[in-house]
Amino acid sequence: MFSRGIGWWDLLSRRAASRKRTLALDEVDLRVAPGEIFALLGPNGAGKTTLIKVLAGLVVADAGEASIFGHDIRRDFKKAHALMSLVLGEERSFYWRLTGRQNLEFFAALYNLSGRDARTRIARAATVVALPDLDQRYQEYSTGNKFRLALARSFLNDARLLFMDEPTRSLDPSAAGNLRSLVRDLSRREGKTVFFTTHDTREAEEIADRIAILGEGRIKGVGTLSEIRAQASAPSASLAEIFGLLTAAS
Repeated sequence: MFSRGIGWWDLLSRRAASRKRTLALDEVDLRVAPGEIFALLGPNGAGKTTLIKVLAGLVVADAGEASIFGHDIRRDFKKAHALMSLVLGEERSFYWRLTGRQNLEFFAALYNLSGRDARTRIARAATVVALPDLDQRYQEYSTGNKFRLALARSFLNDARLLFMDEPTRSLDPSAAGNLRSLVRDLSRREGKTVFFTTHDTREAEEIADRIAILGEGRIKGVGTLSEIRAQASAPSASLAEIFGLLTAAS
């Protein structure tokens, strides 16, 4: 549940106490296997970003339970948080005037890494995510390279789980294709578990091992494409057709 935003007039009146509350997520029940690429597919406003924020600890849910590799995100948040990384396409936590390397060095210090460990992990991360120029200022990076830098940061704490919210939303088709390949390789070669949101059925079908379709805060179908087809009673339908069918019935 969440409430409508509060303005200064609300604070001076009794309206704040009675403001309307909205059910953002309703009985969402998901299980993601280690090393899996899992897509949360849904239209705008379905609750995808809210679910990512809840799982990443940025929003506290009113009810329900969730765990990361067996660690409850409420009772054992520090251990759960140490195993995850939130990778955003439009990242605001990097310092625009610093280079990519300086940004990573800053976050390495926050993780209490020694200078030697920081240099080793930064060099390896830049190689794995194919970030071409660590000594370029962040503000000069392309959108695709900003995302690669966010991915590189996840190597600093050796995150086993990567949360990605619509990672290719602002990219051109070529850059989006390259990043999808990168994400698929990270999962296969590095053993990373990837949980990403998207409203692009082709993207979900291309790289995800399993897919959940979310509509108006509720799971409408979950599984492999063949399993979702069976759930929708549409054995020959495309994912786009099933997506339209299940979300239209929301």
